[in-house]
Amino acid sequence: MAGIALAIGIGLAITGRRLSQNPDTPLEKLNALLPQTQCAQCGYPGCRPYAEAILSGEADINQCPPGGDATVTAIAKLLGKSAAAVNPAYGAYQPGRTAVIDEAACIGCTLCIDACPVDAIIGAHRYTHTVIRSECTGCELCISPCPVDCIDMVPLNTAARAA
Repeated sequence: MAGIALAIGIGLAITGRRLSQNPDTPLEKLNALLPQTQCAQCGYPGCRPYAEAILSGEADINQCPPGGDATVTAIAKLLGKSAAAVNPAYGAYQPGRTAVIDEAACIGCTLCIDACPVDAIIGAHRYTHTVIRSECTGCELCISPCPVDCIDMVPLNTAARAA
């Protein structure tokens, strides 16, 4: 039994080394520049798939509204390309926002929890939900599934007062 456990442990260690992400690869450098909102506004399901699409030539560098023009400029510099403004077809840049749930109106349906790509909403079925502000990326994906329209996006500096 100990031999089997040892073999599995060695196998996992080798696999872990092979799968570890080298922060010096172009993909990791590019992914680190993106805002990690996982909002899918760029047309990809998250920041890493968008970074992969940029590197493969499948996507333009200006498809990330949450990152704004500063992120486009940083990506352009990294890749040696010309910077351009964020393409408005993907949305408008809005700095530092977070979701706030009107807990008195929340019916506990859990649809916002299911929609949140970063698990920033907590609550249970038929109980009030709330947003963990430090985890919320401001992606807005929780807003449209809410059947009672009890979620608002507020600037980060006013989030404490809105709750």
